[in-house]
Amino acid sequence: MAETRTDAGDDFDYGDPVARWFVREAYRITDTEALIAATGERLVAAGIPLYRLGYFQLTLHPAYLGTGYFWRRGRGVGSAQAPHSLIGTSDYLDNPLPRVFEGGGAQRVCLEGDAEVSFPVLRELQDEGATDYVAMPVTFTDGHIDALSVTSDKPGGFSRPELDRMFALSFLFARIMEIHSRRATAINLLDTYVGHQAGERVLEGRILRGDGETIHAVLWYCDMRGFTPLSDRLPRDDLIALLNDYFGCVAAAVQARGGEVLKFIGDAMLAVFPIEDGARAAAVCAAALQAAAEAIAGAAALNRARERDGRPVIEFGLALHVGDVLYGNIGAEDRLDFTVIGPAVNLVTRIEEQTRALNEPVLLSAAFAERLPDRARPLGAHLLKGVAGPQAIWAPRDMVGGV
Repeated sequence: MAETRTDAGDDFDYGDPVARWFVREAYRITDTEALIAATGERLVAAGIPLYRLGYFQLTLHPAYLGTGYFWRRGRGVGSAQAPHSLIGTSDYLDNPLPRVFEGGGAQRVCLEGDAEVSFPVLRELQDEGATDYVAMPVTFTDGHIDALSVTSDKPGGFSRPELDRMFALSFLFARIMEIHSRRATAINLLDTYVGHQAGERVLEGRILRGDGETIHAVLWYCDMRGFTPLSDRLPRDDLIALLNDYFGCVAAAVQARGGEVLKFIGDAMLAVFPIEDGARAAAVCAAALQAAAEAIAGAAALNRARERDGRPVIEFGLALHVGDVLYGNIGAEDRLDFTVIGPAVNLVTRIEEQTRALNEPVLLSAAFAERLPDRARPLGAHLLKGVAGPQAIWAPRDMVGGV
């Protein structure tokens, strides 16, 4: 019987050491910054007169057009995200990269000596002593195009054989970067649509219906007031802008304090602050309460601007509770929701319903208040729809009045 080979790469003799590295080692580097840095170092070690290596990854993200990675010889690597608003600006248009993204092929610009350079970003490289710049497409199997730029500071710039070599290597580089890009897109979309912690669980393989775990957490539930009449009279774009202002304000406050937004339900939002260590329960509750204060302050600032513009203000109620919930996959076989369920979820929504009647922006359950007794004031016991027996409700001592 023939011997089984476990490393197919050993069957081939890659004459180019960088090609051999791409095939046998580079694919194991899962961090994109680390891969760009290692690629730059490998090219220099192989004799390429490389001063700077740039990679520009376009990806699906609601806030960012993509990410640029920049390695400079002897100075390491860094990255920066580009917002969608960059498109159409001079910073985007006065750059050779849009031509690459749009299928215009490789772009080469001489930077040596007194060469006249029309692109501001390349004049900066010229001031650093760069002599040659080439941007080339990195084409994926589905036709998507990212861009790779190589910059030299050698007199005369890159030779033809050096460019041919890097062009040939770019095909191996593209296969690895396609994997990186697909993973980045998956993470971005999961973070955006199901939340970071839930997204991590999905990527770890927790995708079976009914797969879940019981977690102890602070539950956050907020609901906009007066949304139904607003939705009847506001134009569609104004209504969407109102919701985005509101959700942007409350979600940012939750995430800044370590919480996870689970879902938007019409004009309501459900979030959790997991309590992984019981000894830290009070600290997590304090973080959630701080997030509530920041959400209220943020809404007040938004409302001042909205009032100046003659737009309707944002009003909402918020409740905080502590309890055990089932955190996992719930739904149909081909349409799942990674969320939390349990009596604690019902209780926090019912407490929030009392914010208007009690004229309080934030209400606390007894379970939450007992973790921060010095920061809560009692409001008595109240009957809540769907909850057995009167429930003690509290409010934060330092939050008075409606939002």
